[in-house]
Amino acid sequence: MDYASARRNMVDGQLRTNRVNDTRVVAAFETLPRERFVPENARGFAYIDEDIPLAPGRWLMEPMVLGRLIQAAEIEEDDKVLIIAAGTGYSAAVVASLARRVVALEEDEGLAERAQEILRDLAIDNVSFVKGQLRAGYPAEAPYNVILVDGAVEEVPDAFGQQLVEGGRLLAVLREPGQVGRARLYRKNGVLSSRVLFDAATPVLEALRKERSFVF
Repeated sequence: MDYASARRNMVDGQLRTNRVNDTRVVAAFETLPRERFVPENARGFAYIDEDIPLAPGRWLMEPMVLGRLIQAAEIEEDDKVLIIAAGTGYSAAVVASLARRVVALEEDEGLAERAQEILRDLAIDNVSFVKGQLRAGYPAEAPYNVILVDGAVEEVPDAFGQQLVEGGRLLAVLREPGQVGRARLYRKNGVLSSRVLFDAATPVLEALRKERSFVF
């Protein structure tokens, strides 16, 4: 398969047509071999406009959704970014070309090991993979200029906002039970405030579903 051609088609047909036009963001998607970040038997589908399964309950986010989230984050060259649910490392690798440092949080040891191997092969050296519960964020390296959740959430844990600098940005797809998913940009100015960016059908991360309460 001609992956370079598929990559160009993804950028032209999925990103640019959906208003992803920041030159730095587009360049990151144009150069990064997305096929390396999916299971070998799914490489032929690496550039389709869908979420691609990586492991039970985990997906590689649809390119358009990820591209628009990253663009909305307005990542600067000196920023430190936390990726929640980094999976095989694709979103972290894209962001690594934009930011000074990326902390990639993952709770699935198999995915994290694979991600670190891919990043070593691609000589991406400003991403640190850390293991821990997604809901807790990663306070040891806080505060962050940007936090990006690589998957949908039913609620945004308080810990995420607490780990942002003042003026920091949080990007997530909020998908409450029974409702359409909506990509949101949160900003911290004392408290978190948010606005809707666009609709997205991103699958919900099991670790970031609302805690169910029982009614007797």
